[in-house]
Amino acid sequence: AMCELALAKGARFLQSSTSECYGDPQVHPQPESYYGHVNPVGPRSVYDESKRFAEALITAYHRYKKLDVRIARIFNTYGPRMALDDGRVLPAFVSQALRGVPLTIFGDGSQTRSFCYVSDLVDGLVRLMECDTAGPSPVNLGNPEEIAMIDFAREILALTGSASPIEHRELPKDDPKLRCPDITRARELLGWEPRIGRREGLKRTLDYFRPLVR
Repeated sequence: AMCELALAKGARFLQSSTSECYGDPQVHPQPESYYGHVNPVGPRSVYDESKRFAEALITAYHRYKKLDVRIARIFNTYGPRMALDDGRVLPAFVSQALRGVPLTIFGDGSQTRSFCYVSDLVDGLVRLMECDTAGPSPVNLGNPEEIAMIDFAREILALTGSASPIEHRELPKDDPKLRCPDITRARELLGWEPRIGRREGLKRTLDYFRPLVR
C-alpha cells in the first residue's frame, strides 16, 4: 500500500531495513554485497525474513514500476528515549546496572555488536533520502566501532559505577556471533560516517535513563 501511495504521489520511498538481513554472517564486516546467512525457519526468522522480503518487494516496484526507492540497512542504534524494556542489549544492561542486579550475557560474551548514536543515524537517513544517485541498492548505516558483549557489559558497569555482577546464560539459537557494518558505500555515496563516539553517546543515554530507573 505504501509503495502504491508513493507511486501515486510521485514520492521517493525510503525503506528502513536492518542488519538482520545478514543473519549470522560468514563475511565480516558486512558489506551490502553480502547476501547473508539467514535461517528462514529459525526463531529469528519472522523479523529477518520480513525485512528481506520488504527489500525484495520495493526493489521489484523500482524495477517494474520505476518507483524511486532507497534502502537503509540499519545497525544497532541507541540514544535517549529508548524504552528500558524493549529487549535490546543496551537498555537491558543499563537498566540492570542502575538497579544493581546482574547483567545477563548470553553465551561467553565473545559475540560482537556495534552501536550507532541516534543523531548520527538520522543524519545518515536524511542524506540517503536526499541523495539523487543512491538508487535502490542498500546502504549500511551504522557505527563500525565493534565491541564484544562481555567488554560492553564491563563498559556499562564502569560508566554507571555499578557493582552488579555479570551472569551468563545459554546463547539463543541463530544469535549472530559477529555484527559490524562496512560503511564504505555510505562514506563514498553520502559523505557520511558516525561522529558521536560510544563513550559520549552512552553518557548522554545514561543521563536520560538515570531518573527513570527505580
